[in-house]
Amino acid sequence: MPENNRLTLRGGRVIDPAGGVDAVLDVHVDGGRIIGLGAAPDGSAGEVIDVRGAWVVPGLVDLAGQVGSPDALSRRELLAAAAGGITQLAVPPRADSGLDNPAVVGRLRDGAAALGLVRVAPIGALTAGLAGEQLAELGLLRRAGCRLVGQGGRAIGARVLRRAFEYASGHDLTVVVDAEDAELAAGGCVHEGAVGAQLGLTGIPVAAEVAALSQALALATTSDTRIHVHGVSSAAGVALLRAAKAAGLSVTAATPIWNLHYTDLDIGAYDPAFHLRPPLREPGDRAALREALADGTLDAVCSDHRPYDGEAKHQPFARCAAGVAGFEALLPLLLELVSGGVPLARAIAAVTSGPAAVLGGGGRIAVGALADLCVLQPDRDWIVGNDTWHSAGACTPVWGRALRGRVARTLLGGRTVYRLEETAHGR
Repeated sequence: MPENNRLTLRGGRVIDPAGGVDAVLDVHVDGGRIIGLGAAPDGSAGEVIDVRGAWVVPGLVDLAGQVGSPDALSRRELLAAAAGGITQLAVPPRADSGLDNPAVVGRLRDGAAALGLVRVAPIGALTAGLAGEQLAELGLLRRAGCRLVGQGGRAIGARVLRRAFEYASGHDLTVVVDAEDAELAAGGCVHEGAVGAQLGLTGIPVAAEVAALSQALALATTSDTRIHVHGVSSAAGVALLRAAKAAGLSVTAATPIWNLHYTDLDIGAYDPAFHLRPPLREPGDRAALREALADGTLDAVCSDHRPYDGEAKHQPFARCAAGVAGFEALLPLLLELVSGGVPLARAIAAVTSGPAAVLGGGGRIAVGALADLCVLQPDRDWIVGNDTWHSAGACTPVWGRALRGRVARTLLGGRTVYRLEETAHGR
């Protein structure tokens, strides 16, 4: 909840792609909202935080991350999100989460609000129990606060999906579509290609992505539904998305940060940190994703944070859980892409205003906006390890790696919820 104390972030480089702002400005906050940029408004004296040399960007908006069940939220994972500069987080439904039930959705929202670290936006279940057969009570889910509904990676047939699009449109809901045909992907754990064949692992073909996207985009032409595509991972998927946008379809899309950095060549000797869903594909697919990020075809980049560890990951590659921890790596890895040629404003927009538009608000620094802010030290080097990593998930592609760019402070409604001085010990 916002504090009434006034404060000023002084001397930082304010970068707000939504407003076209990139300048050294003071940011003045009162009552949890931004009340001025630049010169101090009358009577705005209060705490002054010197952020010279740092960047001040909107609090990050992550469209996919797991933080425990509705009745057992993980404070540790929410703190990891805050340590990554994230202030809004969309939580996908799981078969065991009950997010097809408005009461459970309410408990998730209330539990996150009580912890006060991150604003959590539940993605309601599109079908009852995610079984893909009967639509959930979409109107009740919308009234419970869900703006998005989806299947959380579970299968759904074309007939049910079409009906879901029609109902979602009537309830002002966005449908999250997973860019993977469950039947074509069944049993797969890597990209279907030369690397997977050499490792003797069952592959997930690009055709699984093409089939899922082609079906969803074709059905979208029959209704006014907004759809958001999660997990675009291939050049073919990018081409379909680009064509759909050119045709005027109301579609947005996101890819996990991992698919912008790594390929199936990085799997090496069956490293479980590279067992991901969607799978890592070939270098040409990665290049297409980077181009799509740079030109705006991709609206958002997410962490797809899944903090598996222990037994879930300590199994043969094909049987270990797909997914890794990523909240705290999202922003540094995004900055690496800027060094590789992605425009800075596009990169920042992909974790602020882009995903915020999907959720329905936020992701900007403007007078009157919520003071959800991330203060970043762009040139600070750090090594991912026990002393610096807040998540319980140590299985991540960046473990032991040196990263550049560190979140120094995260503010939620003007209240500091994370400071870099807080070590990862005792979390």
